[in-house]
Amino acid sequence: MQQNIIRRFLFLFLILAMLVSLVILVVRCSSTSAERSMDPAMAEGSAVSDTEESSADSPKATPVPEGDPYDAVKNYWSEDQLTQAWGPDQVVEHLFFHPIIAYPKYAFYDSGASQSQRFGLDDWMVTVDEYNKILQSVYDKGYILVAMEDVWSEVTDETGTHMVRNTLMLPEGKKPLVISFDDVNYYPYMLEEGFTSKLVVGDDGEIWAECTDPYTGEVFLTKELDATPILDQFVYQHPDFSLNGAKAIFSLTGYEGILGYRTQIDSEIPAGTEKEYEANRQKEIEAVKPVIQRLKETGWTFGSHTWGHINLASTTTDLAWVQTDTQKWLNEVGSLVGPTQILFYPHGARPDGDDWHTTGPKFQYLHDQGFRIFASVGANSFSYIKQDISAVICDRLHPDGTTLRSGACIQEYSKFYDTYEVFDPVRPDLGNTWPAS
Repeated sequence: MQQNIIRRFLFLFLILAMLVSLVILVVRCSSTSAERSMDPAMAEGSAVSDTEESSADSPKATPVPEGDPYDAVKNYWSEDQLTQAWGPDQVVEHLFFHPIIAYPKYAFYDSGASQSQRFGLDDWMVTVDEYNKILQSVYDKGYILVAMEDVWSEVTDETGTHMVRNTLMLPEGKKPLVISFDDVNYYPYMLEEGFTSKLVVGDDGEIWAECTDPYTGEVFLTKELDATPILDQFVYQHPDFSLNGAKAIFSLTGYEGILGYRTQIDSEIPAGTEKEYEANRQKEIEAVKPVIQRLKETGWTFGSHTWGHINLASTTTDLAWVQTDTQKWLNEVGSLVGPTQILFYPHGARPDGDDWHTTGPKFQYLHDQGFRIFASVGANSFSYIKQDISAVICDRLHPDGTTLRSGACIQEYSKFYDTYEVFDPVRPDLGNTWPAS
């Protein structure tokens, strides 16, 4: 009991220390608040640009006192508090998001995007406001973040080598939740349609997002408009939301680099620019390394989303294509983020048609490259341990415009949040299939 009191006091002390130092930042960047993200037009001319005060490539975050707030998170739960066994037959829920829309009014109405592009954003993304509400709701409903790597293990016994679902030891009353984020690459279209542009390490040692206000052109750093720093801050404020410091998984492609850095090897480089191109690529590689390091230090992990976001179920995506793509991912992404056993299927498309019942040549090859956990998209957090090969198939749920507008999904997602409360009215009026009230 005494140790727990000391641990909670330490956490409160660290949070208070952070708040004192962040007062200056709030004053300087007040226009990056959640309210600003909902009504970007209000922000025009209202913020002070850090770039006006510094000649550096990126704006700088305000330093905070020494002491890593993550220490209080990873040490929050003591072993004697983990009294609830969550066994292999109990579901571990899995939610995934795409990058969140920082400026929804701009994305849905004011950008130069085509109608089909805007409909795509509405289908597959959530807004900052929706994301914040979902995080708060899953926390209020008793979920706790767990690492995918702690959920599954590969073991060798008298029956051979195979995957097993581990028994998780949780605090009493908590339910395990895995969160993953697809396409945290900051593709060019995202930069043009109301999203943040990259992740950086601020002067305070924490992860920030770089953002360009689409209305004013101001470049600034924010922790309030991007899914990654938002989750970081939420966990710092609610350390009981994380088991052993777990955060979430990045599902990365590679064809436009990673985390906002153009680390890829392009197939077409104008003649005579090869040396300049490679020098710039190496600069981007060096710039992303401290970001990766800090993410790893604070509970984030990485998985593959293939290099080129390829459709593994398509008959036109043959084995040779899968092999080439996978080697590109390992060379350009895996070499930076480190090895991973997790592959997230682009488009939710399963290789060889039916990865559950069949182990075809594509699946076998991916397995040979070290992947053991294969995640698709489904109507529930389904998982299945394959019997013929050491691998597990699992599905994850997707909070986004598609499911938020669907009456059929309201009940399934009610375990996480109230759709009526989460739905952002800034979305275009495209209708829904909600039950009549």
